[in-house]
Amino acid sequence: RYCFRRGFPYAEHGGWRAALQRLEAEGAPAEVILSGGDPLLLDDAALGECLERLAALPGVRRVRIHSRLPVAVPARVTAALAERLAGTPLQTAVVVHANHPNEIDAAAAAALRRLGAATGALLNQAVLLRGVNDDAATLETLSERLFEAGALPYYLHLLDPVAGAAHFEVDEAAGRRLVDALARRLPGYLVPRLAREEPGAAAKTVLAAGLTG
Repeated sequence: RYCFRRGFPYAEHGGWRAALQRLEAEGAPAEVILSGGDPLLLDDAALGECLERLAALPGVRRVRIHSRLPVAVPARVTAALAERLAGTPLQTAVVVHANHPNEIDAAAAAALRRLGAATGALLNQAVLLRGVNDDAATLETLSERLFEAGALPYYLHLLDPVAGAAHFEVDEAAGRRLVDALARRLPGYLVPRLAREEPGAAAKTVLAAGLTG
């Protein structure tokens, strides 16, 4: 609802097997990111095929999986899935997406712990949403619950300018104040970096990482 990728024409790009064929033909970076839609919507066999083919590519050392499912559908994180992730020779990081501490219920916490045990790193990214999580107490509790479940806060995103989401927008100055407040309440490793996506940029633009003044 609030991500620029919702309008991306995925069908025109041939899917993940076509992407793998391009990497096999043209070469691949050290880290490959599985994202876009949700890679954990693949069944275990397809995900296993993807990981095996990535592991066979020269130079690929890491795979990063971005998924909403461990929080939204924690039942997807089965023992079989954890075994597949643990079994790849690639270093594996999983980035999940929770915006509010109420999303980290017992089932989601159990799924996160299972993922954390199977992978090398478990991180969370959130979107700063007006009326949902735009106060320090809510974000502090989110960080605490994530850490109790084995995940570290990673990014706190400002809203992408997508149609129909303007009522969620929190401005940059307010976001900076919130991150500063979190830095006063929490240890540094529990303070997410405030960031935004900018068209044409090679990576996210980090705006604040705590106590920016």
